[in-house]
Amino acid sequence: MQKDAQLIHGIDAIYQWLESELAQLDQSCAACGKCCDFESFGHRLYVTTPELLFFQHHLNEPVKAMTTGVCPYRIDGKCTVYAYRFAGCRIFTCKGDAEKENQICEEIIRKFKMLCEDHAIPYHYVDLKTGLQLLSENPNSLLSCRT
Repeated sequence: MQKDAQLIHGIDAIYQWLESELAQLDQSCAACGKCCDFESFGHRLYVTTPELLFFQHHLNEPVKAMTTGVCPYRIDGKCTVYAYRFAGCRIFTCKGDAEKENQICEEIIRKFKMLCEDHAIPYHYVDLKTGLQLLSENPNSLLSCRT
């Protein structure tokens, strides 16, 4: 339990770092929810093991499988898991500077990899649909795969 709490704290610290980096960018999000419709927006969201663990830790319901190209947590165009959304959701904006966003993505991935090494958990980088499917089928799957 203590090890899990330290891991969640480490993930939270990475997200806090990310928020401070994003605050330096001139990003504006209309909160329209269009980017949550991955198929029509033409992109795919990838997530890491720590992000999925953080998400699962804060979710007060069973994880929903992603059955379409739209994030299952977008309800009426709004993110219902905004406080514990994934790094890609935090970084990407419709009007953002793609080069700066990519630099931040590379750094956050590096931080998540290091966290996995420090906590002896496997690092995975999967598309959101696969990650949610994994958690919806077996809620303990990420926690039980510690080395």
